[in-house]
Amino acid sequence: MTRLRIFEIYDAIQGESTLVGMPCTLIRLAGCPLRCSYCDTPEAIPVQSGQMMELDDIMQRVRTSQRPLVLVTGGEPLAQRGIFELLKALSGQPAIVQLETSGAYDVHPVGPPVRRILDIKTPGSGECSRNRWSNLQDLRKGDELKFVLTDRADYEWMMDCLKRHAIDTSAIPVLLSPCWGLLDPKDVAQWILDDHLNVRLQLQMHKYVWGAEARKV
Repeated sequence: MTRLRIFEIYDAIQGESTLVGMPCTLIRLAGCPLRCSYCDTPEAIPVQSGQMMELDDIMQRVRTSQRPLVLVTGGEPLAQRGIFELLKALSGQPAIVQLETSGAYDVHPVGPPVRRILDIKTPGSGECSRNRWSNLQDLRKGDELKFVLTDRADYEWMMDCLKRHAIDTSAIPVLLSPCWGLLDPKDVAQWILDDHLNVRLQLQMHKYVWGAEARKV
C-alpha cells in the first residue's frame, strides 16, 4: 500500500497560478531538500514533519471535499517516491490537478492531465543552482512557470532566463510573484509595462484575503 508523508491537507481558495480564486483542496507533502530564503512554510521542510498517510485515506479526503481543483505542493512533492501513485489516483477524479514543484527534480514522469507549475529559483532565493534546466525543454500545454522576485536583480535575471531558454510566453504562462515584504508589487507592475512583457503579475491572493501569517488558507 502506497504511503506518503503529508504535512497538511485542507480546503482553501487557490491563491496563485492562472487558476487563482478557485476553491481547491490543497495537499502539502512534507520534506524539502531546498532552503529558499523566502520559504512560506519552513515548518514543512523537515523530512519527518507531518504524518504518514495511506493513499486511500488521502483520496478519501479529496472525494469528501469535492472541490473543482486539487493542488499538490510541499515541501517538494517530487522528493517522495509515492508521489506518482498519488498523482495517478488524483487524475482519475473529476477535479483539475495542479502540481507545484521547485523544478529541482525531473518533471517528465508527471504526465497529463496533471498541470505542472515550475517554481524557477531566482538568485534571491539562494537556491538558483538547484534549477534543473532540462525541465524547460519538457514544457507542455497546461504548464506554468513561476518566478518569485526579491529585487530588481531577480527581475533582470528572469528576463534573461526567458530569452536564454526561448520560452514562448504566449504558450506557457509566466507568473511573476513579488516576494511578500521585500518587493513592492507596484514596482513589478511598472517593470512589466515598461518592458512590454507578456507575463502575469501574481499577488498571492490568499495573503491579501486572510493575512500573510494565516495558515491553512
